[in-house]
Amino acid sequence: MKFDEKELIAACINNEGSAQSRLFNRFAPKMMGVCYRYMQTIYEAEDVLQEAFIKVFKNLHTFQYNSSLEHWIRKIVVNTALNNIKANKKFRNESDTENLEDEGYTDAIHMQFDTEEVIHAIKSLPAGYRTVFNLYAIEGYSHREIGEMLGIAEASSRSQYSRAKTILQNKLSIKFRNDEQAFAIG
Repeated sequence: MKFDEKELIAACINNEGSAQSRLFNRFAPKMMGVCYRYMQTIYEAEDVLQEAFIKVFKNLHTFQYNSSLEHWIRKIVVNTALNNIKANKKFRNESDTENLEDEGYTDAIHMQFDTEEVIHAIKSLPAGYRTVFNLYAIEGYSHREIGEMLGIAEASSRSQYSRAKTILQNKLSIKFRNDEQAFAIG
């Protein structure tokens, strides 16, 4: 039996296991990607995903159809990840950057990276930078909203995003230079 979205939601609210399984299978792969961007390990991401879907099923009766179901679920997933980061004190106002590589980056370097390389670079950022980068560059929140969500100043959000972007550019340009050297040698 195939459900349209409203029927699927109604069946989930009525605790029909097959409907809940269908909803989970429909959105979990994409939401796992969201969780993995915020968390350090795949195990942490799986825990956040599970916790988020418990919240989805618990609060599905409040969904009001004024946005897409995917958008509503994504907000729950992001908020669950942020709560996990804050609860585990993984987020702090990143300001100690002495131990981070900082080589010059020029916009003249144009390269392509596969998704795995970019994800790896993002995941290597300190938790605060990674969180702000994900919220601003990928989720589309404003720095004001990020500041409110994380309990930091808007200027701190801007600063952390800028620093995260610089670090990512440096990491990816270093990899590009290494690939060029390997190509020249090979």
